[in-house]
Amino acid sequence: MQYWIMLFISLLSLNGYANDVSRDDQHLNVTQVAEFNGIPWGISLLDDQFAIITVKQGEAYKVNLNNGQKQALTNLPKIDSRGQGGLLDVARSPNYAQDGWLYFTYAKPTEAGSVTTLARAQLDNNRLINWQDLLVSRSASATSKHYGGRITFDDQQHVFFSIGDRGVRKNAQDLRNHAGSIIRLNLDGKVPADNPFVSHANIRNEIWSYGHRNPQGLFYDNNTQTLWSNEHGPRGGDEINLIRPGANYGWPIVSYGKEYWGPVSVGEGTEKDGINSPIKVYIPSIAPSSLIKYQGLLFSNWNGDFLSTALALRHLNKIHVEKDGSTKETRYLEDLNERLRSIAQDTQGILYLGTDSGKLLRVTLQ
Repeated sequence: MQYWIMLFISLLSLNGYANDVSRDDQHLNVTQVAEFNGIPWGISLLDDQFAIITVKQGEAYKVNLNNGQKQALTNLPKIDSRGQGGLLDVARSPNYAQDGWLYFTYAKPTEAGSVTTLARAQLDNNRLINWQDLLVSRSASATSKHYGGRITFDDQQHVFFSIGDRGVRKNAQDLRNHAGSIIRLNLDGKVPADNPFVSHANIRNEIWSYGHRNPQGLFYDNNTQTLWSNEHGPRGGDEINLIRPGANYGWPIVSYGKEYWGPVSVGEGTEKDGINSPIKVYIPSIAPSSLIKYQGLLFSNWNGDFLSTALALRHLNKIHVEKDGSTKETRYLEDLNERLRSIAQDTQGILYLGTDSGKLLRVTLQ
């Protein structure tokens, strides 16, 4: 009897978060730009003609967005592409026209196991040169799960990147390691003097926020000077969070998700004093794997809305945040039936999506 009561309560809570979702595909036009023998995990637009694409299996390409021609990049490091590892994100330096740096995250093999690593390199024709590992994180585990890996920059010469809990839940509350955190560094990899834990002993001073399960979306909004992330919950409980310095986001103490083995909540509940709550929760999970805030002219009525790719429920997810903090969700491109992995927006507002089937797609108006 107790099991069925818990199941009923669980289903009620799921229904409460599954409503208020609209769907709209009619005005979008999708064309294929290129195809890869692997998952295009990261997209960095150098300009409106060329992009750098990272492929999870350990390859990177410079792609002509006009004709789809690909040029493989050489001189990559050793990469552990097992499980959820691999060559992850790529992001152009905010000073790219002057310094030419490209930032990468990848699963770096070490004696203790592979770890999420932030690196940078410059491009000489199709060859990566001056490769620098900026932070080889302390995040090794016996699993190949939850590497995080998204990169973003603020307007004050800082780089942020995410690291998952590496499949070990307690890591996210243990600040002696980097797992389950969002990291903030200067562009050269040094620790900023104003990081929240810079003067704390026994805490990794690169940490900006913690208590994360597996954040795979990260976006800094220069207009509002705010950092945002989305992350995978367990079974249900995916989140969008406003990231604040030094803040705890609760995993695994609190969660809106359930255990995989049954209708039992993870942790002590959904909220707790001293823990930041999400602005949006997805129940059931959509499996969000990237995040931007749309700032373009093409889809002008989307300006200021969050866009995320969804793996499990296979769509482009748009979230509009009202002034009172409530959210309105719209789902696009469900008919593609593609696990959407990565997203980027060019200066005209055109969107580019990477799919787990290996496609790079362009999204415009019909």
